[in-house]
Amino acid sequence: MTIDVLTLFPEMFSAMRHSVIGRAIENGVVSLRVTDIRDYSADKHRKCDDYPFGGGAGMVMTPQPVFDAVHAVDPAHACRRIYLSPRGARLNAAKARELSEYERLLFWCGHYEGVDQRAIDLCADEELSIGDYVLTGGELAAMVAIDALLRFVPGVLGSEQSAQDESFSEGLLEYPQYTRPRVFQGLEVPEVLVGGHHANVEKWRRQQAEIITRKLRPDLLKNKTEQ
Repeated sequence: MTIDVLTLFPEMFSAMRHSVIGRAIENGVVSLRVTDIRDYSADKHRKCDDYPFGGGAGMVMTPQPVFDAVHAVDPAHACRRIYLSPRGARLNAAKARELSEYERLLFWCGHYEGVDQRAIDLCADEELSIGDYVLTGGELAAMVAIDALLRFVPGVLGSEQSAQDESFSEGLLEYPQYTRPRVFQGLEVPEVLVGGHHANVEKWRRQQAEIITRKLRPDLLKNKTEQ
């Protein structure tokens, strides 16, 4: 998989060169390419923002640098082009899995008070949000989306079972996990997990997932019933 990111702050994406995603990049499972939108500004000072028509607070990203950057990186429109926006469709596990099936993705990040609508109309196949709140820019949202979708790409995780068993995989939150020591601060690992009976372990995990989901996210159970 190839992922392109367009941003005014490319240095922020150095965080993705570490841990699980970093290993996937080093091993060639995914190619992550980050492009500075400022490099495509026609302004001699590499300016990429201006005052909004109609007045209002803050600055707005101008369309020209975005348009030129997108078409330089993806001239044949081979990528699924995604603009990170609080008004976009909500990212969830199903959406992450859907995005993981594309061979090429292009995320571009807004900043300031937003982006000229013409850039969105001309350069975005879809808008994507990670939640009902506003960030100072799309960079963190892009990193969240990339991290979430790459977990579904074969070869990224150490175990392919991990993506199947974790929270939201079946509309439930994940069951509790335990490791050594068997007793810590007076709290013991549940006996069923050390008994060696795999069928009982699976049954216990399913029960615990339902209990935790009912306690912390009852809306998930409601949505599952309505489907």
